[in-house]
Amino acid sequence: MASVLVTGGLGAIGAPLTEELERRGHDVWVADRPWNERDRYYRCDVSEYRQLERVFADREFDYVYHLGAEFGRRNGEDFYETMWQSNAVGTKNVCRLQAEHDFRLIFASSSEVYGDYDDAMEESVPLEEGPRQLNDYAISKWVNEQQIMNAADRHGTESVRVRFFNTYGPGERYSEYRSVVCKFCYRALHDLPYHVYEDHHRSFTYIDDTVRTLANVVDSFHPGEVYNIAGEEYYDIKDLSDMVLGYLGKDDAQVEYRGTEDHNTLNKKASVEKATRDLDHEQRVSLEEGIPRTIDWMRDYYDLE
Repeated sequence: MASVLVTGGLGAIGAPLTEELERRGHDVWVADRPWNERDRYYRCDVSEYRQLERVFADREFDYVYHLGAEFGRRNGEDFYETMWQSNAVGTKNVCRLQAEHDFRLIFASSSEVYGDYDDAMEESVPLEEGPRQLNDYAISKWVNEQQIMNAADRHGTESVRVRFFNTYGPGERYSEYRSVVCKFCYRALHDLPYHVYEDHHRSFTYIDDTVRTLANVVDSFHPGEVYNIAGEEYYDIKDLSDMVLGYLGKDDAQVEYRGTEDHNTLNKKASVEKATRDLDHEQRVSLEEGIPRTIDWMRDYYDLE
């Protein structure tokens, strides 16, 4: 049994990850910003060094999953001050405390680091090909990865980076800054208009598949490695919208079709060979299965008929 801290452990990925790690017998603690009545909980903003330092002064951890961050491309544009403080300063704080306390770090990065790269996204691409990240959120995640690599060079710290590709599913509460699946499902459920960028293509990952693979890192930790966690199917965004509307039995009268979204990666097709080899990654839930599960959860959560 390992002692594990999950920063951002109340979030859409952090909460089910915490449950999965506990189910496997680990001693799991959560650090996040809101007040919470959960046992083994620290109220903490990772961008505030003093607050984070107190967590590690109270307890030593074998592993830290660092998911605490501001999420999303548009969020990073509208609230860039908060995003940079949380993502860049927060990760630097974690790296400094890692050098002092010698825990193993699993860092939550993003497919956004692949930027304008337009081929199969293998993990070596950002370093070898140098794609240009297209928005502040993407830049911040690549900065985070470089902070972690620099910390390993300077202090001998041991870390693994994982890049999420469009994780979606139950537990993701709606906002304008959430995943495209979440937004389409919510707005179609409520008969609200939304727009579809037809020229874009994505790999989607159901939450259970992401969490299972992410939890496996503790059991198969390879310092310095980086992994894509993604579904193996590849869709255009109109396919996604059509699936949502089809399950709800609705037409596309509320949908506005557009071509390309500026400052957003056109195509995201992930290579998952490394995660399959090292972390036993497997897509068990297709998009056709995941969308109904997500919509049914939303119906219950938002108390809809």
